[in-house]
Amino acid sequence: MNEVLEFLGSISWWAWILIFLVAVAIKDIFFNKTHIIKHNFPVVGNLRYMLESIGPELRQYIVASNREELPFNRGERGWIYASSKNENNYEGFGTDRDIYGNHYIFVNNAMMPFRMEKNHFNHEDPTFIACAKVMGLYHKRRRPFRPASIINVSAMSFGSLSARAIESLNRGCKKAAAFHNTGEGGISSYHKKGADVVYQIGTAYFGVRDENGNFSKEKLIALVDENPHIKAIEIKLSQGAKPGKGGVLPASKITEEIAEIRHIPLNKDVLSPPNHTAFENTRELVDFIEEIAEATGLPVGIKSAVGQLKQWEELADLMQQTGTGPDFISIDGGEGGTGAAPPSFADHVSLPFIYAFSEVYKIFVNRGITERIVFIASGKLGFPGKAAMAMALGADCISVAREAMLSIGCIQAQVCHNNTCPSGVATQNKWLQAGINVKDKSERVNYYFTKFRKELLEITHACGYEHPCQINMSDVQINLSDKTLVATLEETFCYQKAEVEFTSVQEHVDSPYLGGKIKAKEVTTKEAETEDTSVYDKNNNTKTEDKS
Repeated sequence: MNEVLEFLGSISWWAWILIFLVAVAIKDIFFNKTHIIKHNFPVVGNLRYMLESIGPELRQYIVASNREELPFNRGERGWIYASSKNENNYEGFGTDRDIYGNHYIFVNNAMMPFRMEKNHFNHEDPTFIACAKVMGLYHKRRRPFRPASIINVSAMSFGSLSARAIESLNRGCKKAAAFHNTGEGGISSYHKKGADVVYQIGTAYFGVRDENGNFSKEKLIALVDENPHIKAIEIKLSQGAKPGKGGVLPASKITEEIAEIRHIPLNKDVLSPPNHTAFENTRELVDFIEEIAEATGLPVGIKSAVGQLKQWEELADLMQQTGTGPDFISIDGGEGGTGAAPPSFADHVSLPFIYAFSEVYKIFVNRGITERIVFIASGKLGFPGKAAMAMALGADCISVAREAMLSIGCIQAQVCHNNTCPSGVATQNKWLQAGINVKDKSERVNYYFTKFRKELLEITHACGYEHPCQINMSDVQINLSDKTLVATLEETFCYQKAEVEFTSVQEHVDSPYLGGKIKAKEVTTKEAETEDTSVYDKNNNTKTEDKS
């Protein structure tokens, strides 16, 4: 044995490399039956596949410029990261965007910005922007709800996201007074950390299904009674990433906790069908909405991607004729989202946000019923400039999913569907998600939302308005092409946004329907590396430092 060890020890390092390469060559030439390149070029072929496997990382960090990557480029991710860490999120030396590019947005500022009175609430809290409309007020629901934040977390299920990610988002939403949409996976203990919650009902009725997988009104009523922080219910018809297609939750990802929350069996793949069994047409959808609203007392809305418009027209006509229907409508752009989807669906099925929203909103504004509905916009809108554009089109609130994921550490690895997310955000792997510090990440969600609202409010004031709901379609222009140059949103989409009833921000602060727990706080935006990065809470006379 000693002789063998001495012999192996006498072999030079370069000889070991040669032996290894020979072994690889023998394996691929004589035993490989599937890869032609590895068979014909065993050493170079393996090197080729290795480089291909790390190609996305090489392009992301070395090759691509700040504005090249998709779905979110480095510049966009950098703004979210800096905002969520309460660092300097400014940029110097002018924009590096192609301002002459197609669909580039211009916000028309006023010559004289809006001036706040000395006692204006936004002096005390420059991040407060509540929704200008109240969900369920028109339809006289027993528990109307005014979202305390104009930006909120869109639907992402526990199961798709990890437990620590969900808890971080919920705790962050509590601090930012935002609501947290559960996604169709049901409500978990991680959704119960203090934030307002919108409970989503999907086609599989997870969490509110009977033993046959059908909708159970009794379970929904019990769920709402047990969880008073549920402020509204959203019926998901489809989502931007894969409209008209159901999902599969593989048995390997179903833990005992997920099975209990979703009311599904262990060790068995669970299918989400593409359509609902509780209703089959538009009239039955409206009846279903009214049934749930009556049973729970909560505002009830729908979420959908947009393609054909006939059924949207049917819905608007029904609402106009009967005075019933959804209290809010979430329009999801076809830009895709956190859900895994076939490329054919993600790339081609359903309209992008700007087309989808304008087409649907136009239907309701032509019938004069927009005041009944809170319009929620979703689709890569987690940036103040894009949000201003969405508000000009008629949106009342913004929902963000991937942007919220980025705020808690997502690095856009694009492996959400593989259960191998390296940041621990979109995986059920205990080891990978163990690195998420919930206390730290919840603070980052809070900073991202408050910085977002503060900057959106500054844009609003620059346009001469007090609240973003007052931004109209002539206040935003869009590049159409190198020939047509620039046109307003009104000229482009051929309608004018309906005027939203607005008196003052103070009215929102005093609203009996206001969600969240609003506290006056002064946020210091870090504009240089030496500046303080604290959030000062005047009510508690305490100061929270950013330790990240």
